[in-house]
Amino acid sequence: MRVPTFFVAVSLAASMITGARADSEADRLREALRGAISQQRALEDQRAALQAKLAEAESERARLKDQVGAAKAEVKQVAKQNREAIEEFNRRIAERDETLEKWKAAYEEAADVARAKDAERAKFEAQTAAYKVNVKSCNAKNVELAKIGRELLERYEAANFVDLAAASEPLTGVRRVEIQNLLQDYNDKILDHKVKP
Repeated sequence: MRVPTFFVAVSLAASMITGARADSEADRLREALRGAISQQRALEDQRAALQAKLAEAESERARLKDQVGAAKAEVKQVAKQNREAIEEFNRRIAERDETLEKWKAAYEEAADVARAKDAERAKFEAQTAAYKVNVKSCNAKNVELAKIGRELLERYEAANFVDLAAASEPLTGVRRVEIQNLLQDYNDKILDHKVKP
């Protein structure tokens, strides 16, 4: 019976060794498991932090994308306003140029009219000056003609029957020649004072 005890003792020792080994292996595995769990938690924490950063980055990306979209829309709006402003500016420039051309044409027309009126005025002033000289000359000649007319009337009124008889005397006709010469002198005086056009 000693054998079984020995076996039992050996088996017990073996099982103790195995148990000790197993405990040591189990401890090692437990330590490894604890390390793995700890590492897994650390990795999960890291993964959670990275997912939070990723979510934040996605949020930031979406916000920036919205900002870029808004900026693009604003740029389009500003470009449209700029084009419209340029078109309006060009339209106003064209209107101003058209108005300026009309004013230039009107100014040239007015200047032509003014030059024509100045030339006409100068012509009328020259004619007026000439007419004034002619009127003075006519007035002077008219005074002389009136004088000659009065002189003729005075001579006619001063003529008497003897003068009339002598003028119609047919034999010598001397008085008649005197009267004709006198009439010719008066005719020459009248012609000298006649207004010439």
